[in-house]
Amino acid sequence: MSVSSSFSDCSSDLLCGEDAGIFDRISPEYSSTDLEFSANTEESIAVFVEEEGHYMPGLDYPTRFRSQELDASAREESIAWILKVHTFYHFQPLTAYLSVNYMDRFLSSSRLPQAKGGWSLQLLSVACLSLAAKMEEALVPSLLDLQVEGTKFIFEPKTITRMELLVLTVLDWKLRSVTPFDFITFFAYKVDPTATFIAHLVSRATQTILNTIREINFLDYWPSSLAAAAILCAAHQIPDLSVVANPGSAGSWCNTVNKDRIVSCYRLMQQVMVEHRAQRKPPRVLPQLRVTTLVGIRSGSSSSSPSSKRRKLNSYSWVKDDKDNHLNSEESRK
Repeated sequence: MSVSSSFSDCSSDLLCGEDAGIFDRISPEYSSTDLEFSANTEESIAVFVEEEGHYMPGLDYPTRFRSQELDASAREESIAWILKVHTFYHFQPLTAYLSVNYMDRFLSSSRLPQAKGGWSLQLLSVACLSLAAKMEEALVPSLLDLQVEGTKFIFEPKTITRMELLVLTVLDWKLRSVTPFDFITFFAYKVDPTATFIAHLVSRATQTILNTIREINFLDYWPSSLAAAAILCAAHQIPDLSVVANPGSAGSWCNTVNKDRIVSCYRLMQQVMVEHRAQRKPPRVLPQLRVTTLVGIRSGSSSSSPSSKRRKLNSYSWVKDDKDNHLNSEESRK
């Protein structure tokens, strides 16, 4: 669904150290035809705004993190891994965003077991990234090759495939989500009608969006608000646009967007940008775990390769009761 866009290799205030290579090999190229929106573009954007709520987690999802019903640090760790793999394979920004969107929508309506070491959430992360890559990438790594960049556990392809089917069922097979990238070029053109800085605007806004998906506070905002706020942040870094990029006027970009939500999201982004400048930290390296056999979890066969230090979780079952769905490990019967 995304409006076509390109991305520059400039760094962003919100881009953490481990993500610095995301845009290194992407060159911004824009032609005039990229920005010649048809007469139906405004109508298409309005449709995206109308439908975007159908591809969001439940309204209580952010609250469940704030109340510690759900583990915000575990979610952040999963997103950090997704972004590392996204960088490793030079995936499109949309692939990373969709991966997190699928994970959040799944967790919003289903419950994973409290597995030691967090293997269930890692399995979900791998499955969501695999589905997103299949949706957006021309070349998709094998399910084993996808498990790089500091994974604690290694899952067999059949296990990931079963999890993919579970995710598809929970999401009702609705993978073509509305994302900020459906709006970003359209809003950039609203700020810069001459297209002088379009590539820079889209690049900086894209980097900002990829980093805001880590923060639970941004779960309160829909894709159109995230896109508009990110474009405003990018525009305020360009002297020629900082005067005209008024958050209060963002509501005029499209009649169906919520101006107050855009302004609120923009202020939060600005605040986070300041915090990231002041608190830059080196990237964390997640340790690999050697786990002894636990009840209900069956370890894989040993290997002389370095990957043998990581756990293989080969089977699980999905048990449905009257209230919740629970993912449970199941030992293979001899």
